[in-house]
Amino acid sequence: MEALLDRYLKNETSQEENELIENWLQENDNPHSQWQHYNQGHKDQWLENVVFTKIKHSIEASEPKIAVISHQRSIWRSVAAVAAIFFIGLMLYLEWPILQYHLLPTQLTIVEVPTNQQKKITLADGSFIWINGNSQLRYPKQFTGNVREVYLSGEAFFDIHHDEKKPFIIHTGKVITTVLGTAFDIKEDKIKHTILVTVTRGRVSVANGKKQLGIITPRQQISLNLLDNKSTRTVVDIKQAISWQKRELHFEDITFAEAALELEQRFRIKINFSNDKIKNCRFTGTALKGEKLEKILKVICAFNNATYQTKSDKSIMIDGAGCN
Repeated sequence: MEALLDRYLKNETSQEENELIENWLQENDNPHSQWQHYNQGHKDQWLENVVFTKIKHSIEASEPKIAVISHQRSIWRSVAAVAAIFFIGLMLYLEWPILQYHLLPTQLTIVEVPTNQQKKITLADGSFIWINGNSQLRYPKQFTGNVREVYLSGEAFFDIHHDEKKPFIIHTGKVITTVLGTAFDIKEDKIKHTILVTVTRGRVSVANGKKQLGIITPRQQISLNLLDNKSTRTVVDIKQAISWQKRELHFEDITFAEAALELEQRFRIKINFSNDKIKNCRFTGTALKGEKLEKILKVICAFNNATYQTKSDKSIMIDGAGCN
């Protein structure tokens, strides 16, 4: 639209382009028009499917277009000039934090937490972050500009100091989580290829790149599958979602296979099954802080009529008849 308006102001557009632009400006300026009631997705779709498609076809036409400039059209050019200036100004305002970051890069502190450990840090604005094991956080010593940005790989729990003038943004791969002041958990699961955002207090906005996934409130969770970019929103048990802070493992009506994935992440070990029947057995239980893998496996196997064996490569093999 910026380039199109610029050509329109320079009298470089065709007759058909002029009509399309002026119709759009008239619609946009009319408070009772259907355009005013579209959401951003509908507006983008309309511009792409109607305006840009027709403009492209008009440009590709072999015959030159001759446009007669009328007094009415000159008025529209004035409107277009204002629209172009507003559009460019708005884009600069929205993109300035990103431009500022690239033009004036900030020195980031890197915190890496080993497996089976946790670390709590306090940011310059008074926010607290608890970083789980096998995770990395990058953050500036001081927040400058209009936003507060950090970069997470792994899992962390955030308790963010409220500041309406400086939104707090967490980058986890392509996922962008934006808050003003709240408490929430972000988990990047590299085994399941998912990113989970769970809110315990306040409101959080979650986006996958430029695509908005939704705004969630306490006890709500957004899960993004990184393989197909599909997201789901669910209500969850907060205690279970942030149980890692107390080093507890909560197994709430899950399969043995799902529990094995959590154990693999916790103890950094590979667990295999001899048959699918054992993998599909469901159970509920809690493993307390400090319990060893052998004790946990012994209890779970007892629940599910199974046994386990440690192989020469240190991996675990689950065997047995399984549940009924």
